[in-house]
Amino acid sequence: MGAPAKPRPLTDAQVAAFWTDGYVMMDGALSADDLADLRASVADWVEESRGHDGPWGTTMDGRGRFDVQPGHCAESPALRRVASPQEVCDVHLRIMRDSPLVDAAAQLVGPNLAVNNVKTNCKQPGAGTTVKFHQDFAYEAHSNDDMVAVLVFVDDLTPDNGPLEVVPGTHRVPVFDHWQDGVFTGTIVDDDLADLVEPVACFGPAGSACLMHTRLVHGSAPNLSDRPRTLAIFSYRSEDSRILHPNHIPSVHEGEVVRGVATGRIRASSYEMALGEKPTTASFFDQQAQQAQQEPA
Repeated sequence: MGAPAKPRPLTDAQVAAFWTDGYVMMDGALSADDLADLRASVADWVEESRGHDGPWGTTMDGRGRFDVQPGHCAESPALRRVASPQEVCDVHLRIMRDSPLVDAAAQLVGPNLAVNNVKTNCKQPGAGTTVKFHQDFAYEAHSNDDMVAVLVFVDDLTPDNGPLEVVPGTHRVPVFDHWQDGVFTGTIVDDDLADLVEPVACFGPAGSACLMHTRLVHGSAPNLSDRPRTLAIFSYRSEDSRILHPNHIPSVHEGEVVRGVATGRIRASSYEMALGEKPTTASFFDQQAQQAQQEPA
């Protein structure tokens, strides 16, 4: 007898909703133990950040692994990004390889599923960090766009702590320009956003997740609450979708097949877009900060 079939965490209706809207919510993306371990890891990193006055640690391409927002200090720590945390954290690696969210991602863009990248984004209480509206695909051109990011709610996400905001259906429109006056700001200009439907805020209890298509327009507002807001983000791609440039969040695990098999094949789809730029600093937040410099006073 062969190995038992993997569970299907998403219903047929949820799979259909993903392809219609570009995203779907998922309860129980993690086990209780994995969630507890994940929260403990993030808490340790926030505490560790008190001993640093800027980015620290090193990713495989020499950039900072741990990024902090302007104004960070020991008294008011503001860790905002951990790049490729699975390289330095066993729980992130465990979740990346084997958890309900992996099986859900395989339902959407599998059955042969490969790792694209992993990151953790934090908004500490009162943090002013804003993620401006963008599409992930603009940062990561691949041969085809069967790609999904699973954004796990490490903390409870509420309407006032800067939850993820998505624009339904925008995964089915052409990729927007993320350049302004010759500068890759990694953002969509307001004029292009004006004709889109209103964003939908995605919030819920810790341990749930939003599964989001790589071309879906999304962003988030500052955290105005007294509670942290952390997202652990596990991004996957169909195994036959191959990256066309250096990964903007490089890792030794990029391309690792976590469901199905390696086919040795590549599949291409037709699209056109401007190629993004890899950040030269610890994270894409510095790229997005360039938007303000391009806007008229």
